[in-house]
Amino acid sequence: MTTESTALYDIPGPSARRRHLLYGLLSTVVILALAGWILHLLFDTGQFTSVKWSPFLYEGIQELLLRGLGNTLKAFACASVLSLALGAVLAAGRLSEHRVLRWVSTLFVEFFRAMPVLVMIFFVFVALKVQPLPALVAGLTLYNGSVLAEVFRTGVHSVARGQGEAAYALGMRKTQVMTHVLVPQAVRAMLPAIISQLVVALKDTSLGFLITYEEFLHAGKLIASNLDYDLPFIPVVLVISPIYIGMCMILSWCATRVARRERRDPRAKAVDVAPAGPGGPPPGGR
Repeated sequence: MTTESTALYDIPGPSARRRHLLYGLLSTVVILALAGWILHLLFDTGQFTSVKWSPFLYEGIQELLLRGLGNTLKAFACASVLSLALGAVLAAGRLSEHRVLRWVSTLFVEFFRAMPVLVMIFFVFVALKVQPLPALVAGLTLYNGSVLAEVFRTGVHSVARGQGEAAYALGMRKTQVMTHVLVPQAVRAMLPAIISQLVVALKDTSLGFLITYEEFLHAGKLIASNLDYDLPFIPVVLVISPIYIGMCMILSWCATRVARRERRDPRAKAVDVAPAGPGGPPPGGR
């Protein structure tokens, strides 16, 4: 396997490769030492005793965790779909040629992007007296939708200007230019930022436990605060954290699959153009 140089990375020479190998070995030793020290502290404080891990053997506790995980996925699914839709609408408003619509969309985006998510969730839950799930989804949608609007707008602007100009020259309307020319090309540039924001939305669903929404973290909190099992905080963290990490990794894997399919799409590949040859006589020529 050969290493290719890019605009940001040159092929390392022999000295650089030896230096990188040394840095890698030192980093590995430090990480292993840190992990060993943490494991020593956990064993020393009795975090792996059977009493602290026994709750996970009971069917009721397992059902509580599964129900909380299902509620987390439900909130994330609703918030992600609504955030993408809101982001698309706000991005279209910010790209509009109508000044009033552009100003309203900009004010909406800047306001909700600057507001803390927790404040919006509490406002909807307390002031508007909405149920926990709609309040959580509303807060996540307003914030993530505003951020995604900027992602969409930046992605469209990242497409070469000549692409849109050529489409307009062919007589296409602005809606056609956006949907058939600019957006399909911008998706590839926007995809990493979109997935990153969806990961943020997934992690922010844990704020639901503050408004008594029975999501995954809320279920873990109930187990961790149980005196009958000697307050198993660390075991709960060791069980819940890998699941959150796994869900985020699944999102990243899906994004990678979509990006590979985009690259394999024949419509995204370059078209071979025949070399220029001698032209015929000009129109009206003899």
